[in-house]
Amino acid sequence: MMLGSALLGGLELAGPFMFLLAAAVGFGVGAGLWGLHNWARWAAIGIALAGMVALLPDVSSAVVDFRFSKLAWGGLGIMGRVVILQYLLQAPVAEAFTYRGVREPR
Repeated sequence: MMLGSALLGGLELAGPFMFLLAAAVGFGVGAGLWGLHNWARWAAIGIALAGMVALLPDVSSAVVDFRFSKLAWGGLGIMGRVVILQYLLQAPVAEAFTYRGVREPR
């Protein structure tokens, strides 16, 4: 909860409602990705970028404080998001989302 508190602007005090909102957004993006909607691809790219930015302070403090466990988990989180970004930004994937997986006859 503290990790995303900088992005919430005080809304983390709203209790479970922010978790429900995050779950609804995640479900919507997941359903959009399943349906090959291009807006969902861009939303997933934005969420992955925001997650990377949110993990940077933890990784930086883990390096300074020599906490290997926290550094490893933060690094794995960043690497996972980089893999997601690399996949979603590939030309064939972007083409599949643009044409919703249906190619025109040549």
